[in-house]
Amino acid sequence: MKSYSKNVNELAQRVLEENRVAIFIVAYNAERHIKKVLERIPPWIAERLAEIFIIDDHSSDNTFSVAANVEWPSHYAPLRIFRTPHNQGYGGNQRLGYLYAIEQGFDIVVLLHGDGQYAPEALPLILAPYADTAYAVFGSRFINPRDAIKGGMPLYKWVGNRILTKMQNLILGAKMSEMHSGYRSYRISALLQIPFTSNSLGFDFDADIIVQLHAAGFHITEVPIPTYYGDEICHVNGLKYAWQCVRTAVKYRIVQLELFYDPKFDIRRQRPRVYTTKEAPTSLHHFIRHLPLDRGSSLLDVGGGDGEAVSRALADRGVEVTCIDQDANLADPQIKQIYVDLDQPWERQFEAEPYDTAIALDVLEHLKSPEQGVAEIFKYLKSGGKLYASTGNVAFLPVRLSLFLGWFNYGRRGILDLTHKRLFTVDSFRRLLKNAGFQIDRVIGFGPPLADLASGRSRIFELADRLLARLARAWPKLFAYQILIECTRTDSPADLMLQTFLPAPDQTWLSSNTNSEPPS
Repeated sequence: MKSYSKNVNELAQRVLEENRVAIFIVAYNAERHIKKVLERIPPWIAERLAEIFIIDDHSSDNTFSVAANVEWPSHYAPLRIFRTPHNQGYGGNQRLGYLYAIEQGFDIVVLLHGDGQYAPEALPLILAPYADTAYAVFGSRFINPRDAIKGGMPLYKWVGNRILTKMQNLILGAKMSEMHSGYRSYRISALLQIPFTSNSLGFDFDADIIVQLHAAGFHITEVPIPTYYGDEICHVNGLKYAWQCVRTAVKYRIVQLELFYDPKFDIRRQRPRVYTTKEAPTSLHHFIRHLPLDRGSSLLDVGGGDGEAVSRALADRGVEVTCIDQDANLADPQIKQIYVDLDQPWERQFEAEPYDTAIALDVLEHLKSPEQGVAEIFKYLKSGGKLYASTGNVAFLPVRLSLFLGWFNYGRRGILDLTHKRLFTVDSFRRLLKNAGFQIDRVIGFGPPLADLASGRSRIFELADRLLARLARAWPKLFAYQILIECTRTDSPADLMLQTFLPAPDQTWLSSNTNSEPPS
């Protein structure tokens, strides 16, 4: 964390002059404090702000009327007071405020509490880091932990804050000094890149937004602020709030492992790779990259994206690779790549000689008609050619258990990928290929790619990978996360017609008018 103790006012002034900064005050039953909070905003800041707005969350007291009757200097920034039609909750109130800030075209929004728990006098500390392209700045009472006690924080809250923050840091892999300060500010450009409107309407809204910023790669700058506890009423149920914060962090991690999906954690600032390469020796990609294909043989990679997952490794071994995909990287010189909409008839989009081998890795389930996709592959393979097709196994044990418990949740990747149009078991996938005319040679199961999903190398994950891989091979219907079927293209009816009815040396045309004996 950088120190902003020197020239902090100068930096804050520069931020105010170069950005449209607004102060957003959340208020609920704050009639005794709201006037004082406004009066404590440093005049030189109030003069340079774009706006100060208060949202009274349908208080049962006179918060709105007290705020509306404050004598506000005309040379200060405009003061606007709003009241929700019904109580939104702490998170719901914030959601409205940030949407309003976006709508008004502000550059930075600072959150203050109407009960005076967070000192308006510390606003320069909150604003100064934005001179250094900060995306989010939080006031922390625990940069110097003893200061929180000196400021009157009850010991049980001090201990609870410390334990809860450490747990959240551990789960997220973060290093924040405090995750439970309500003194926060955000650059609007950062808010626009996270789905904060999906967050909790309660006090754990703050935990949600920390996770979202972390997931989006936005660093949270912390600055020291004074601790103050007065006669304000605390509306937070401590134990419930602690559980919600931990649950948020754990849920985020589960989403990252693709075992669960929650739209508020679906944060992708950059376009994801079409197909993520797996490197583990137990993985499907490792198996395909080491197929015993002959140098000079031809291979059709269906839906392999830029070929990074497997095709490039095969091309390096002398295999002549053609990759067809709507996301093909046409500039790649190592692989012949053709843009093809796999849901439309292929022959209208590219012409090619029949191929010796085809691979269709985790692509058939994305097609509108997997049956048509397999039929197209059949047409582009030589008779006797090999097809290696894979898909997720919807009968994988964890999926079965979740269904037994009444859970069903799509995710960003994995078996229940949001983009999947069809789901398969071992038997239904085998039937799909057999019905298209393929002879099934073998079914190979692969376990979940734990080692590839885990960040960095982990002996525990590697051991788990090997164990799950053995189970998947032994009993693919239950333990396979992915199914790979190796099959052979048989002769089609058209092939058999040519072989049967074209004249050949051992065939003789017999006229219906001749009684000659067949040649001996």
